[in-house]
Amino acid sequence: MSTQDFLLELGTEELPPKLLKHLSNALTGNFTEQLSELNLSFSKVESFATPRRLAVLVSDLQLQQDDQVIERKGPSVSAPDQAVEGFAKSCGVAKDALAKKAFGKADYYFFSKEQKGLKTVDLLENIVDIAIKKIPVTRPMRWGDLSFNFVRPTHWLVMILGSEVVDASVMGLKSGNITRGLRFTGESEFSINNAKDYRQTLFDKASIEVDFDARKEMIREQVMQVAIECKSNAVIDESLLDEVCALVEYPRAFSGAFDARFLAVPEEALISAMKSHQKYFHMVDDEGKLLPAFISVANIESSDLSVIIDGNERVIRPRLTDSEFFWEKDKSTSLESRLSKLDSVLFMKSLGSMGDKAKRIESLSTYIAKVIGADANRSARAGLLAKTDLVSDMVGEFADLQGVMGGYYALNDGEDSAVATAISEHYHPRFAGDTLPSTNEGLVVAIADKLDTITGIYGIGQGPTGSKDPYALRRMALGLLRIMVEGELKLDLKALIKQSLSLHSSEVDTSSADAIYQFMMDRLRAYYKEQKVSSKAFEAVLAVRPESPYDFHLRVAALNAFTKDSASESLIEANKRIANMLKDHHDLGTDVDTSVFVEQAEQALFDATSAIASSLASTNDYTQSMRELLSLKDTIDEFFDKVMVNTDDEALKHSRLTLLNWVRSLFLSVADVSYLS
Repeated sequence: MSTQDFLLELGTEELPPKLLKHLSNALTGNFTEQLSELNLSFSKVESFATPRRLAVLVSDLQLQQDDQVIERKGPSVSAPDQAVEGFAKSCGVAKDALAKKAFGKADYYFFSKEQKGLKTVDLLENIVDIAIKKIPVTRPMRWGDLSFNFVRPTHWLVMILGSEVVDASVMGLKSGNITRGLRFTGESEFSINNAKDYRQTLFDKASIEVDFDARKEMIREQVMQVAIECKSNAVIDESLLDEVCALVEYPRAFSGAFDARFLAVPEEALISAMKSHQKYFHMVDDEGKLLPAFISVANIESSDLSVIIDGNERVIRPRLTDSEFFWEKDKSTSLESRLSKLDSVLFMKSLGSMGDKAKRIESLSTYIAKVIGADANRSARAGLLAKTDLVSDMVGEFADLQGVMGGYYALNDGEDSAVATAISEHYHPRFAGDTLPSTNEGLVVAIADKLDTITGIYGIGQGPTGSKDPYALRRMALGLLRIMVEGELKLDLKALIKQSLSLHSSEVDTSSADAIYQFMMDRLRAYYKEQKVSSKAFEAVLAVRPESPYDFHLRVAALNAFTKDSASESLIEANKRIANMLKDHHDLGTDVDTSVFVEQAEQALFDATSAIASSLASTNDYTQSMRELLSLKDTIDEFFDKVMVNTDDEALKHSRLTLLNWVRSLFLSVADVSYLS
């Protein structure tokens, strides 16, 4: 089979940096999907992306489709001649050219012909056209008088099969082998002589690294090297690094400085200004304190770097001055005095204002604090003030500082440090892997805030559906569960949901509690899936419906330890057998009448069960409980070997079933291990 490498490069205006990887992955995915549908094989596909280009390199692409036999099934041999002749005509042949074959219990007419595979070069134009047009674009642009659109205007198209240009016209562009370099330095245009040489040619001719991940690591190394030269430590945020990588084709890192007086402003505000507005990496000393310096990445090699540095320093100065102004102005107004302003800020239709939400958080925080033993007064105070920084000038400019600035303003107002910390951390965890609030009061307010949002939005019928989750409730629920599980908080989730629902207005459906609980359990399932916990273990614990997510976690941990013991397999099967035997028997209880026993094996099981029941009654350690229950293995095995449960003696049968029900109830005190079968 003949093969060649194929290169596609689409040149554009600068692409949106936060979408670059998504666009690149979509193009590659669409392209390979088209190849698969056309039964064209290949050995490898590589994606390349820079601010001005999306490219796909397919290695060892099959040059012609395989020949195939096309077969059509027609009417049965007993069908009227008119139907058979009509089928033959539709196939372009006479009736005599049709074959007869058995299909099921009857014979049918079949038509078959050999179809020669098409040449790949003749298919590529349509493949590329479909692959580009299927890229999902939320805000497409039109340019000129063209009938199509894209995320940005397109300027050039490279399509090469081996070393030959594929003749095609896509997106109004004629294909060729001419690509473009940097806008202002080096060769503005040059040719790609062979598809496989694409990456190396761009690097040799224009020093452009088209591989996104390789360019990202290049930037990382440059930033770290600049920090070393400045005798400091660069703080590299991965999302910022991705964005910077999507902004530059020819990265050149350099450092700049700003006035040390700005360090009087909370460092989070300075960092936010540098990251969000200027895409700068900040630097810290060995003790982690912010330094009055930054690292930026240029997209050009300059003969006079000082000009670029000076320009960046002049640009950041007014940004930091704004932060300084907002900080000084906001400090003149207390958080408490801002509460009235929250009443004019809508939280969500049917859920009232942010002022209403603050009052609900205050009430729910008091309730939760009393349950977990946190300071109720401090928790309530933090809950009430948690949203007041939303009406501050600083948060109005830098939305990512919500909560953080509230903590600073609380300290400035003379609030208790525990209140300030709880306010600053109540949005945690904000994303996967983020830290939990560091204090009990912080945990309380974080739970109250997240739960109020979830119950409110779910209660007005706006919960997630399918893949749509416009209010990010899934992420919020996962954060809430992480707090309960990893914070080791013994909170009754159902009671919490009902308490939260009761604080909302009458427009919120309080009967949605069960649906919200199920939604939370689905999120807990996702949490354990990420933790590589067996889905069977999760279902086994879910079957006994523990009230607390942390209690749920302890049971899952106990099952994990239990299943590692070789004796567990026999007990799991025994539990399944017992569950099947008891499914039609209800109200058996655990009060066993041993006076009717006739077999030594059933008396032995009763004695062993009695001993373990006494032991389990004195412990809340589920792992220890499962360890104790493992000791029943031999006794249960002997019971089923020696005892006929469904005997004709009704009294004896009832006692034996009651004994098994007692055994099962001991296992159910941890989980329904029959699910592990």
